[in-house]
Parts: sequence; C-alpha cells; structure tokens
Amino acid sequence: MRNLLCIALAFGLFLLSNGVGDPSAARARNETNAQPLTRAPSSVNQSDLTRLERHLRNVRQLTFGGENAEAYFSADGKRLIFQSKRDGRACDQIYTMRVDGTQVRMVSTGRGRTTCAYFFPNEDRILYSSTHLAGPECPPSPDYSRGYVWPIYPSYDIFTARADGSDLKRLTTSPGYDAEATISPDGKKIVFTSMRDGDLDIYVMNADGSNVRRLTAELGYDGGAFFSADGKRIVYRAYHPKTPEQIERYKKRLAENVIEPNVFEIWVMNADGSNKRQVTNLGAASFAPFFFPDGERIIFSSNAHNPRGRDFDLYVINVDGTGLERITYNETFDGFPMFSPDGKKLVFASNRNARVRGETNIFIADWVE
Repeated sequence: MRNLLCIALAFGLFLLSNGVGDPSAARARNETNAQPLTRAPSSVNQSDLTRLERHLRNVRQLTFGGENAEAYFSADGKRLIFQSKRDGRACDQIYTMRVDGTQVRMVSTGRGRTTCAYFFPNEDRILYSSTHLAGPECPPSPDYSRGYVWPIYPSYDIFTARADGSDLKRLTTSPGYDAEATISPDGKKIVFTSMRDGDLDIYVMNADGSNVRRLTAELGYDGGAFFSADGKRIVYRAYHPKTPEQIERYKKRLAENVIEPNVFEIWVMNADGSNKRQVTNLGAASFAPFFFPDGERIIFSSNAHNPRGRDFDLYVINVDGTGLERITYNETFDGFPMFSPDGKKLVFASNRNARVRGETNIFIADWVE
C-alpha cells in the first residue's frame, strides 16, 4: 500500500494490495485461540456487497485515480487530510480537501516522500512526516526480490505546518526513522514511532517536540498509534518475534531498514504506556486500528479471512478482544478507517471501483449500527 508509513507505516499501495503474504504468516497463526471469522461468499457482486456491508450506507468515492490513502478527519468533521501520488508525482505528498471531495490542495513541500498527516484539534496546524531534508528526490524503493517489505527510511522526520502548508517546523532531530505520528484530542501530545533507541517503538512528546518519552520496549515493531477520543488510551499494531529464528530474521531486516508486514496484532495501552493488552489473535496482517468515539470498540484492516491472500477488509472488535465482526467484503483492499468525531461517518481507502490494478481511492460512508 501507498509506500505509506503511518499510523500507519509507509505502505507500497500497489504492492500490498496486489502482493502475496509470506507463508510464515500461516505458520504463526494460533488456530486454537484465533477469533472466529465471518466468511464471505466465493464471489461478491454489488447486490451481495450492499447486503453484507450492512454498517455502511451511502458510500461515496472522493478521489478518482492514482494512489490516495490515509485520509483523516479534522476536528469539526468538515475536512480531510490525506496522502496521494497525483499530479504526476513519483511519491506521496500531503493534501487536504473537503469531505465532499472538493477544494483539494497540496500542503506539503512537494519534495521527498511524505506520510502520516493529521490535523491538530484547533485545525490551524497540520502534522506529517517527510524525507525532504535528505533531498528533493523520492527515496529509493526497497528490493522486493526477496519478498514484500516496508521501508523504514532513516530520513523520515516529523514536521508541523500551518493548515495551508506554510510555516514549516521540524519536531524531530534524532538520527533514524521518525514517523507514524498522530495527535491527542486536546492537542497537547503527539504519539509516534521511532528508531532512535535501535528498535521500532512508540514514543510520546509534547506538541512542540519536547519531553520525548518511550512507551514500548519489547523487541519488535510497535506503531500506527492513535489516541482514544478521551485521550486516556492508545491503540496500535505490533509484531513481537518470539523464536530465535524470528528474532534473527527481524533484526537482519531491520539492519537493512525494512520490516516484513506479514503478522501484526492489535494492542491497546494507557496513554502513559501502562496496562498493555493484546486485543487480536488472528495471526494475520492486522493494521490501521482506530477507536470508536465511545472507546468501547476498535475498527481495523486485516487479511484475517485469508492470511496468505491479497484481500484486506475492515473489521470491528471490542477492546476486550470479543465480538469480532467483519465490516467490508470488497474482494481487493479496504484499509485506513477513521470515524468522524461524531461517529456518524467512516472514511477509508479502497481498491474498489479501480479502473486499473492497484488504483487506490478514498471513500466516505454513513455508519449504521
């Protein structure tokens, strides 16, 4: 998916939506404890899709063509910020638009690769990560000849700017990857993923970049973090290698500035890093978690119904790990879901309606319980 790395980690949109997962995902799955899954018919037509996707009504496509993803609402629910390869660009830049898809405007520098954009609650500033300080060119894609990987570009740093892209300010200066940043509801804290201590862990800092504190320390990848609406909890995705073989493979890949996104589980913790709890046990590539406004459930994307396959769909689960429910049944990719602040609308990225293979667009729908 979008060589995205944000609340996600930088995704190669085309490759993730069209590449096959590693066989280790199937081996890693714990069949005894895995949550039951809702199966889809072998072939889904539009009538089936409308019936099966009962929580989504009035689905509207907001972008048309190319790779568009990670769209997130402003605090008033009237605008979206997202990343896109449009205007002939070789790698992602950050754009804003109204929730009806109009008034599209680029707000990043147009240099390097960008990812993980977010509005501050007061909506006068934005947050995103960029590699532009290392040079105006797109950083090179990783070598996919040995399998699908996510690049961990050391040149990523976190920046803020005014909502129109002006007054750019750098927040992180530590060597190595800093990205996947989102903001607490009160605008005082930023949660992000960093390699500053040698592993991919979650950190929190003040909105001005000061007072950086590490929240996770277990070996492996922790990232894609979001605060709950009350600011008291954080939801994130994680892969923690256990066996000597898994640990060796993870460390070797990390030394190459890549990771293999084959098995992620969804976790939650308190905003101070305490009380970490694993929510899913699906043995699949589960990612992009986001709390419901009431904080009682989590929506996320996963290929749990076929961990070695190419189809990602949206799922909902209670924060205690019960009540797993499949939400979308599109036969390609659905991901990066986010609720509007009032919980009435859901925005997500999808390959549905693609005119060419790998095309990813942003959709918005009314949420129905």
